[in-house]
Amino acid sequence: MSKLTILANVFAKNDMIELVKTELIKLIAATRAEPGCINYNLHQDNDNQTHFMLYENWQNREALLAHMNTPHFKQYLVATEDAVESFTLNEMTSIN
Repeated sequence: MSKLTILANVFAKNDMIELVKTELIKLIAATRAEPGCINYNLHQDNDNQTHFMLYENWQNREALLAHMNTPHFKQYLVATEDAVESFTLNEMTSIN
């Protein structure tokens, strides 16, 4: 498979916005250093502060799966277990 684009949407609980934001920021440097990571960019919605979106590109799906098994990603999941209202992940392929 060719390059894989990920759009991940994280919605924090209203009283957990700063915790989720802090934990997401912790992921950036370590994730960008991973083999297969092309880019990893975190965004926060200007109108809905609970909404965070990650725009990621990986060399392939195997690199993404390896990312999901890293200690820093697992730590994020533990730290935000009760702080996230919802999460969606879309795996996408560029068509142009």
